[in-house]
Amino acid sequence: MSLWGGRFTKAMDEDAWRFNASITFDKRLAAQDVRASISWARQLLVVGVLSEKEFCGIEDGLNQIQDEFLHADFLFSSGDEDIHSAVERRLYELIGLTAGKIHTGRSRNDQVTTDFRLWIMDNIPILKSHITSFQMAIINVAERDLGIVMPSYTHLQRAQPILLSHWWLAWFWPLERDLKRLDFTLDMCATLPLGSGAVAGTGFNINRQALAKDLGFQNVGQNSIDSVSDRDFAVQFLFDLVLCCQHISRLAEQTILFSTAEFGFFMLADAFSTGSSLMPQKKNADVFELARAKSGTMIGLLTGLLATLKSLPSTYDKDLQEDKQSVFQAFDILVNILTVLTKAIETLEINPVKMLAAVDPALFATDLADILVEVGVPFREAHRLAGKAVRHAYDHGSDLAHLSAREWQQLLPDLNVDVTQLFTTENSIARKKSLGGTARVRVQEQLDEAKRIILT
Repeated sequence: MSLWGGRFTKAMDEDAWRFNASITFDKRLAAQDVRASISWARQLLVVGVLSEKEFCGIEDGLNQIQDEFLHADFLFSSGDEDIHSAVERRLYELIGLTAGKIHTGRSRNDQVTTDFRLWIMDNIPILKSHITSFQMAIINVAERDLGIVMPSYTHLQRAQPILLSHWWLAWFWPLERDLKRLDFTLDMCATLPLGSGAVAGTGFNINRQALAKDLGFQNVGQNSIDSVSDRDFAVQFLFDLVLCCQHISRLAEQTILFSTAEFGFFMLADAFSTGSSLMPQKKNADVFELARAKSGTMIGLLTGLLATLKSLPSTYDKDLQEDKQSVFQAFDILVNILTVLTKAIETLEINPVKMLAAVDPALFATDLADILVEVGVPFREAHRLAGKAVRHAYDHGSDLAHLSAREWQQLLPDLNVDVTQLFTTENSIARKKSLGGTARVRVQEQLDEAKRIILT
């Protein structure tokens, strides 16, 4: 059923109709459209547009439609242009001409952005639950692996010894920031556009504050022009999805590297690996690779939406129909990634022996510089002396841990420094006891704090 047509004398071209229609994707707004329509009808009752009997008929009809959507019994028609026309067409079938009163004073312009905001508000808690489950998986492996030592990396070069649990928890905190951003976006969404009409507001004395409260909005849009054109909330939500996916992509990248034979730190579980159609020995980290790749797809969705919005000239333009596809697709991608990787990371088999073997004695160079500072050497000079020692060991085919006392005397003249106990992972890690450091006591505190956050 078309929601317009009196102005026209000819039917729309079939190809143009299909091009214009959005029912294939905006049907996801069905529950929100019905909910908002019931609240709108309630306000039409208050202002006298609907009688009590008419309102009850509309409410009953809309509730039946909601039930049909809930049980997947709703039958779409080839003439349904979008979810709004589909719902109204079905309401006509159920209650007759009274259905024609439901759209009094509203436009699809304010209707669709209201539905879209409600959809995001409904789905942010679902997304947060998935992120929290992923965080819990990270906590589980961090607790399991407490005490295992590995080299850290900067520039993909070995840096300093750390605890594997410290590395795991480095992925917890970006996700915590993602959750906070989603809370901010939830607040952004909670401003009611309904009652703004097509552009100038509604000609009926609708109590928009009551309407907002009825639908769970915190505020009412203050300018009808802005209210129907604003898609900041959609961009913000899409950005939240993309940034969260970026965080997961970085974890996926390092997991892929660490599971290669060149590193050998992780072994992939069969349940989350694939093989090769040609090479029998292969075990590929496809789920992690796909998570990494889909991050790029997500970036494209965000930039596409921003490009769509960048120069729209008026209150509502059909360009805005594109907003929902980007958000829906990105939401589905991220939920799928979180669902799979939440299970996958807990199945990774850790190889502590290879991790410890990768802690080259050169990784203790910073500890050497720190010890020199403790006996009064300025840090820049200590840095130079430590670097000189690393170079000396390299030139002589040795390493810091195997230099002789005589060599140390030559490298550190006039300094009474005992380096014999320096080159152990236990001592190196224990020294990093500042808040947020990799010392075991600090990692345990971090782990406890992460668990406290999850459980409160």
